[in-house]
Amino acid sequence: MESMNPAASRWFQCAVCLFLLAIGFPSGCSQDIRPTDFSGKTPVVRVLIFQNQSSVTLTATNPPSIKLLSDVSDRRVDVSPSTPVTLTCSAAGWRLGSASFGTGELLLTPNGEGSVSVFGHAYRGRYRFIPRADNTFDVVNDVDVEGYLKGVLQKELLANFAEEAYKAQAVVARTYAIYEKQTRPKGSDFDLFSDEHSQVYGGIGAETAKSRKAVDDTHGIVAAYGPPDHERIFKAYFSSCCGGLGQSATEAFGDPITPPLSAQAVGTLCSESPKFSWPTIAISKAELTHRIQHYAQMHNMPEKDIAPIARIDIMSVNAVGRPVLFTITDAKNRRYAIVGEELRRAVNTDSTPQTKLPSSLFQLDNQPREIRFINGHGLGHGVGMCQWCAERRAEMGMGYQQIVLLAYPESKLLKAYDWDTSRTE
Repeated sequence: MESMNPAASRWFQCAVCLFLLAIGFPSGCSQDIRPTDFSGKTPVVRVLIFQNQSSVTLTATNPPSIKLLSDVSDRRVDVSPSTPVTLTCSAAGWRLGSASFGTGELLLTPNGEGSVSVFGHAYRGRYRFIPRADNTFDVVNDVDVEGYLKGVLQKELLANFAEEAYKAQAVVARTYAIYEKQTRPKGSDFDLFSDEHSQVYGGIGAETAKSRKAVDDTHGIVAAYGPPDHERIFKAYFSSCCGGLGQSATEAFGDPITPPLSAQAVGTLCSESPKFSWPTIAISKAELTHRIQHYAQMHNMPEKDIAPIARIDIMSVNAVGRPVLFTITDAKNRRYAIVGEELRRAVNTDSTPQTKLPSSLFQLDNQPREIRFINGHGLGHGVGMCQWCAERRAEMGMGYQQIVLLAYPESKLLKAYDWDTSRTE
């Protein structure tokens, strides 16, 4: 799971927020999203499952209903399970097998949950096919958030993780998904990606008995913070392994200061993770210069004009000792300040698996021709709940409620929909 904040503004945002944090000034919260906003109804999220397709292959166990979004009525289309059909889009409109449709957004509603597959993958809910200017199209799955989560948990956690860790992940993933839905800009075609840019989602094929039970057992429960009757849902980031030292969402992404997303030190709690510690990664200065230049060009950052890199140094660490700001010095003695997560993404541009940084928690050893990333710990950004910490806490006998509340200081668990909207904690 990665942040999608615009790269060009992140350094400015982070510098301002870090200043506010240092002087103790309360920055504004992200959004005023109340758990009671849903009037007892399960929200529907829009998940981008395939992007920029020239065609897709559909199969169905029952004939689905299909129509242009602008049409009043729909029609049944015979899509055989033994004979896949191809959907294409052109300036003249849509074509599904021998059936033709006009132009615009196409809506397909399965006749039975999961009865329609796209490229062999079945999903709950319905499908929207959204045309683009170049005759390609995107496929969006509109699905209620509970059904969505059942296809997320097994993709985000190892199969042998404890049931309470799965339940904790269900609460966190639900909170994150609802926050993204409620804060998506108007006019957006979707709320969530189906990969690490949001949460990994595999549809019905990714569901297991454990994932379904975890979702059902935590139905409608979200994490929130704030005074009684004024609680707000926050962007519940999570990562695989914090490496013992986490960072805040402000430090990592330049987000507004949010108490549940503050930095935490947990020692060796997540040491069972294979990435709790990782070996030294050495990269030549010439290669680092190429990667950082390329990344900066893609995001229009000042580093696009960087001269050959001379060294990289830690500029500052956070309250728990994790490096969060770095300085890149080039051969012309120009210095560039860069946030740790931005540096990690830049270094990982065009990388090989052997030279990809698992996290931004490391020390640096500047050599004449290469830079060594040493004493590395963790996997992912280290904000919010650490999944390996959640697993360890579950092994220690903690329930999902305690796991979530420890992961997000000052938070509480609330029932957002379907049942009683009173607090459960």
